[in-house]
Amino acid sequence: MIISASRRTDIPNYYSDWFCYRIKEGFLYVRNPMNFHQISRINLSPEVVDCIVFWTKNPEPMMERLEELKDYRYYFQFTLTGYGRDIEPNVPHKKEKMIPTFKQLSDKLGDKRVIWRYDPIIFTNTYTREYHVKAFKQIAEALNGYTRKCVISFVDAYAKNRRNMNALHAYELKEEELKSFAKQLSEIAHDNGMEIAACAEYMNLSDCGIVRNCCIDKNLIEEIIGYKIKAGKDKNQREECGCIESVEIGSYDTCRNGCKYCYANCGQEFVHRNCLQYDANSPLLCGGVLEGDRVTERKVRSLREGQLTL
Repeated sequence: MIISASRRTDIPNYYSDWFCYRIKEGFLYVRNPMNFHQISRINLSPEVVDCIVFWTKNPEPMMERLEELKDYRYYFQFTLTGYGRDIEPNVPHKKEKMIPTFKQLSDKLGDKRVIWRYDPIIFTNTYTREYHVKAFKQIAEALNGYTRKCVISFVDAYAKNRRNMNALHAYELKEEELKSFAKQLSEIAHDNGMEIAACAEYMNLSDCGIVRNCCIDKNLIEEIIGYKIKAGKDKNQREECGCIESVEIGSYDTCRNGCKYCYANCGQEFVHRNCLQYDANSPLLCGGVLEGDRVTERKVRSLREGQLTL
């Protein structure tokens, strides 16, 4: 089993205590976002967890607790952009705080286990093509030698972020302009020793030197864990997504980063309400088992290939 921690919220930043307590207890609960009263109990035994994929904008709260994960294999997707607090209001200062944090995490884990995400890319009157190229170059040069891979994507409008995108007067580039821009980023990444990949983009950017990305990457996972796994495409993700199947353990409307482009929060009032229910000792993230809830054991297993190959 691959654990996704998490596409829905920033567990390393805000819920590292909860996660580490769950690791110690050996299980956690996940509420089904499509069926509120349906809860799955997830076994977290190292015998069934092949790898954990963390997604974060600030892993610092978890960095002093990594020893508690010594029986597990994992890597981090670390989002580090050029946006200010108008877009990412609760993310610490990039140059003063987050770039040094990225380097510290890479020093602990190695450059292949910390992936830099410069995404999603939004074009506005403030965040122009020229601005992004300059910001991307500054960050890439700072992270040279600390990561092997950079992931980009272009913002998608969903019901949950459309109002914010309209308020920012976000606009799209024409396809040729977008490809020219992508090629600029590709050249900068390669100059700094990084592969560059595009996440869930319908457009083929291979001519720009950009490969299709797999955030939950079978090849990388096998390299990290040291054995082959048998896993198919994640059917719960978009067609353009290259991720393999995983078990998502996060909850919507619990991320306190407050990013304007976020698709996982309906609004900060929902986040505030849910966070008031946070109990690090609860099996559920931001909440407890209620009357009418039904808890069932989810069948999970290691994805290790059962037969050795020559």
